[in-house]
Amino acid sequence: MFKAQDIMTKDPVVISPQARITDAAGVLLEHKFNGLPVVDDRGQLLGIISQDDLIFQQKKIPVPSFFTVLDGTISLFSEKKIQQEIEKIAATTVAEAMTPDPVTITPETSVEDIATLMVRKNIHTLPVVDGDRLVGIVGKEDILKTLMGNGDQDIQKS
Repeated sequence: MFKAQDIMTKDPVVISPQARITDAAGVLLEHKFNGLPVVDDRGQLLGIISQDDLIFQQKKIPVPSFFTVLDGTISLFSEKKIQQEIEKIAATTVAEAMTPDPVTITPETSVEDIATLMVRKNIHTLPVVDGDRLVGIVGKEDILKTLMGNGDQDIQKS
């Protein structure tokens, strides 16, 4: 049974939290990545910046909805959530736009568990960590490559 350590990209391309959004977009496009780990100087994983995070910036600014009851107004959205969305839309650095504390896996995580996580949580890229240090990354393409490898072996055995 394959594990993350067998299929992960070791020494993945990473980006600093201080990098500009345009730099992150350039790296994602150049390498055709869905997500890019954000690490500090010590290699500690801080978050992940994904294509979705960058597309989020093109979203319309949310307009709070209210309804009136007995001459009082009640908001249908929390002010904190609206503030967070506005800050993410206006982000200029990776730290402001990234998803902090992303879902991660360990080198020992099985391919089946990785696939389940990706499907269940609609995730395209999973950082592989040992403690809090980034040691690799697994993308959906890595899962597909294991399927192709198994398929080649089955064909050769026939």
